[in-house]
Amino acid sequence: MRQLPSVTGSVAWLERSDVDTDQIIPKQFLKRIERTGYGEFLFFDWMKDPQFELHRFPGASVLIAGPNFGCGSSREHAAWALEDFGFRAVIAPSFGDIFRQNALKIGLLPVAVEEAAELMGYAGQQLTVDLEAQEVRAPGHVVVPFALGDFERQCILEGLDEIGLTLRREDAIGAYEAGRSAPVDTIALAAG
Repeated sequence: MRQLPSVTGSVAWLERSDVDTDQIIPKQFLKRIERTGYGEFLFFDWMKDPQFELHRFPGASVLIAGPNFGCGSSREHAAWALEDFGFRAVIAPSFGDIFRQNALKIGLLPVAVEEAAELMGYAGQQLTVDLEAQEVRAPGHVVVPFALGDFERQCILEGLDEIGLTLRREDAIGAYEAGRSAPVDTIALAAG
């Protein structure tokens, strides 16, 4: 996971509520085992419509959506697809709990703010989502504060996923393991 102190980029908006993970990445694309390559299937059914909102905002790195974004099934592929498409932050009034956790685990920043609808007015323009300052900055000196838990914030700022957090303790883990014998002789199990 890469460090993400802030994102400055073009804004795309998706003025829809209750966008579920089945819409973000349909089930037929969940057969892959890699975490990459899902971006081309993002909102697959909606992308067929030439009037779909995202067609107007190519290259956007910030997505602003309606309430309850990412609701539905536990589908980590939804966060992967958004990130692979090029989004680095998603701003919405609220998120599905599981989607939010999946996004945080890969460094896709879910920003919950009540003012998301007002920020949609900046679609196509540049704004900054500053995780260090915990604020969204839009043109015209508009500043919208947001909150993120200290642990989640630190992990994204430092680019640490669960494996990275564990590896920070590699020396202590090695010392612990070196001072203890295995409760089962694993070599004997392999020979038997």
